[in-house]
Amino acid sequence: MLQHFNEKNRELIVNVNGRLLHRDEAGISPFDSAVQGGDAVWEGLRLYRGRIFKLHEHIERLRRSATALGFSEIPPNEKIIEEIKRTLTANQMQNNVHIRLTLTRGVKITSGMDPRLNQSGPTLIVLAEHKAPVYATTGLSLVTSNIRRPPPEILDPQIHHANLLNSIMAKIEANEAGVDDALMLDLRGFVAETNATHLFIVKGGQVATSRVLACPAGITRATILEICATEQIGCCERDITLEEVYGADEVFCSGTMGELAGVTEVDKRSIGAGTVGLMTKRLSALYAERTASEGVAVV
Repeated sequence: MLQHFNEKNRELIVNVNGRLLHRDEAGISPFDSAVQGGDAVWEGLRLYRGRIFKLHEHIERLRRSATALGFSEIPPNEKIIEEIKRTLTANQMQNNVHIRLTLTRGVKITSGMDPRLNQSGPTLIVLAEHKAPVYATTGLSLVTSNIRRPPPEILDPQIHHANLLNSIMAKIEANEAGVDDALMLDLRGFVAETNATHLFIVKGGQVATSRVLACPAGITRATILEICATEQIGCCERDITLEEVYGADEVFCSGTMGELAGVTEVDKRSIGAGTVGLMTKRLSALYAERTASEGVAVV
């Protein structure tokens, strides 16, 4: 699955540290920490009819991640929201928009790994694109990756950092296999997530998802858990084996960029009936109800 270019994005205005620039003119310094070592944190946001769903939750996770990495300066929440608003207004955006929010440690006085070389404050980038949910509604195919997700003692997955090589290497495997995404396991052999989304399985009307030992505590994931609790749908967080994925009635993945998407094939094995299941459709509809009625007005 390759995302195609949306012509609406050809004249995008991008926000780099408060400067609103055409996409072809925007850039950051080669001394910026994101360039030097992927030393940055990020969030994906989605705009629905002038409102950003779970905006405060995303910004708080950005702040926690930057704090965990020891950023010496983090912009106030109000400043971040204001720059998001300015970017959306500059692009005349109202709906069906994905926002990539990136905060880097900033520009270094000279090349090097040492954070003490960062003496100019952070770099805040707001990239808003016209982008519908990226996954096909007819079902996704996955292949199990040889790349494993690391545990917290190697790199804490709760830090939403911008060094995504682990995911990119798994995505390359998926591309080579001719499937949509890669299913990634932790070092113990249990399911972690895909290269881009959290994974849920459904068996006998019960929903389960992986514990957050080798994957972040996703915000869309948390929303699904909330919905299940509200609707009295049995749901739990636990270790999930690959065999359980193969034998599930349904499998679906979740994320801000793709919302909920059914998985119909893993490692060339059909999941359930090989079609998007009823529980996946039900939860997708309930999620859509929330995004239609909740969120922070920014336009």
